[in-house]
Amino acid sequence: MVSPEFGVVPTSHPRSGVATACAAALTLSVLLTGTVAAQPAAAATPAGYQNVRINEVTSSGNDTVELYNTGPTAVSLSGWKTSDDNFSPQAFTPSSATIAAGGFVTFNSPKGLGDSDKLVLSTSDGTVVDRVDWATGAAKPAIARCGGDGTGAWVVTTAATTFGAANAPGCPSPAPASSRIRINEVTSNGSDTVELYNGGTSAVAVGSWKYVDGDTAHTPVSLASSSPSATSVPAGGYVTFNSTLGLGDNDSLFLLDANGTSVDSVTWATDGAKPSDERCADGTGWFRTATTATPGGANSCSGSGGGGGGGQTGRLLGGGGSLTSGCTPEAPSGTGSAPAGTLAWPGGLDVTIADDVCAFTTSTGPEGRDLSGLAFDPANPSVLWAVKNKNWLYKLVKSNGKWVPDPSWSASGKQIRFAGGTGQPDSEGLTVGGNGHLYVTSERDNTSNTAPKDTVMEFDPAATGTTLTPLRQWDMTAQFPQLDTGSKDDANLGFEGVAYVPDSWLTANGWVDPRTGSAYAPAGYPLHGSGLFFAGLEWDGTLHVYGLNSDGTYTTFGTVATGKGSVMDVLFDAGTQRIVATCDNTCGETHTSLKVGTTGAIVPDVTYTNPAVMPTDNLEGFALAPPSTCVNGAREAVWSDDGSYGFGSGTSSFGHALYSGTFPC
Repeated sequence: MVSPEFGVVPTSHPRSGVATACAAALTLSVLLTGTVAAQPAAAATPAGYQNVRINEVTSSGNDTVELYNTGPTAVSLSGWKTSDDNFSPQAFTPSSATIAAGGFVTFNSPKGLGDSDKLVLSTSDGTVVDRVDWATGAAKPAIARCGGDGTGAWVVTTAATTFGAANAPGCPSPAPASSRIRINEVTSNGSDTVELYNGGTSAVAVGSWKYVDGDTAHTPVSLASSSPSATSVPAGGYVTFNSTLGLGDNDSLFLLDANGTSVDSVTWATDGAKPSDERCADGTGWFRTATTATPGGANSCSGSGGGGGGGQTGRLLGGGGSLTSGCTPEAPSGTGSAPAGTLAWPGGLDVTIADDVCAFTTSTGPEGRDLSGLAFDPANPSVLWAVKNKNWLYKLVKSNGKWVPDPSWSASGKQIRFAGGTGQPDSEGLTVGGNGHLYVTSERDNTSNTAPKDTVMEFDPAATGTTLTPLRQWDMTAQFPQLDTGSKDDANLGFEGVAYVPDSWLTANGWVDPRTGSAYAPAGYPLHGSGLFFAGLEWDGTLHVYGLNSDGTYTTFGTVATGKGSVMDVLFDAGTQRIVATCDNTCGETHTSLKVGTTGAIVPDVTYTNPAVMPTDNLEGFALAPPSTCVNGAREAVWSDDGSYGFGSGTSSFGHALYSGTFPC
């Protein structure tokens, strides 16, 4: 994936009682993507055609092309054609006659592709769907969309091609500055205005760049010769110009750099760009039809959605119900900005409220708040484990599309204690270890909440009874004197999330052991089990790496910077083979994937926002279903709102803690 630039938000978080949760398991009742409001151009143009994007191209002999469907439904490719600089539209034979929602289709170009070439994709009636241009040698080995299949910027790959699969392994890191320039808003109502946005940290000269519309007979026009002349896009800023080519219904806009290589594109159906099509959020989100054009400024993101390349807007589904006695949702606090370079949510844009109202009231938390860490059970992905930071564990299963406590385990959850059966752990993070046991982090003891107690506790989920005590407990409190100030707010900024990371992933990816400066050798730590634990510190957004030894001691393997000022949950995702650090509205509701970099250190890879339809709350928990649950290229993602606030009193989300969406496989 493209490595975005990561900003840092302030590290002071004067909040108490924060918690998060998330989970995933794909079922047929979960919608895979948002809705497409735009209508097809004509009877012969299949619905959703503008959501099919050229995703990867090679001109190294086999001349392979990959398509990706960003839309919510399958699209027929019957009769579709391609053309380039030298040949007229020709039929091609795709690997599948239809392209599934979130799916890939490949084919070999019917005519040879060369250096300094282009590829134009059109439907059977000649409607242009997408286009990619490349300079000499750029498509060898390939040119691919990076930073999101179907939506990312075109970048020359640095590794082997990835046809039929996500482009991430072939994307360069760091990303070139030019890939931060995105078409951000387009109108086709007479003014034909185009807005570009720079999501990077330095200005980019664009005077020698060109643009062209969907008419293949048109020659690209330079931005410098436009009116007004567009020569540079400032960091984090905008530039606008008026198209001299004329933009109409069922049209497209393609942006080319100085070498003639594609940078970005957007395609819209009838009336899609009237009054405008805009990205939500700026520079990273999907295109949607807006009710108000905002050239030169932040997009309004007010409209029905549906116009552009991907042209979708999400829906929030489900919810409702009356609050039970004592159940008191809490408004969010701590709002901050997303890191620079954050990309739009790559999965489905529809989200479903996934629990019953006030479902997590307990004797120590009758207000129904504080559901926090979430983790799918790798051995049984139909189970979602959840922890509440007023010392309760839940085994959740699906019932009528909702996550509910498993009555065979405990219909009301099980209370947890510290070692010896004492105290009330302020339990925030949760992961499933290689041995199938549950590992829960705690920030403090709620019976004495002004003092930190940063611990990891190991529980056997097969243990009987309604109260669980840890098999082992590791106390790291002494490592964080900055939290021991006598303030309950500071004490509440400790271990907020935790992830078990297998040794096999660390060794296969060449992780360098910071203790030795050499390749990590698990055999050198005979008591630690089969993996390490990455605990997320809310105080400053760092991950602290531990080997948890069977004798109750622990080995410290240093820290990992996430590029964020805070972390609320951590998981290891077997699907993307990444560690994921989640932050709530403190960091703009974002998820940062981390990988082992070229030097052997674990570094940030790419950051995504939540689906735009979700509330901006203390969404502190996040989980992704295992790849084994994938259907049509998607699997479930689950979030938890620790305040159960949703969009506030009177809304269908008020009093609910869990949200369910989808993420690519």
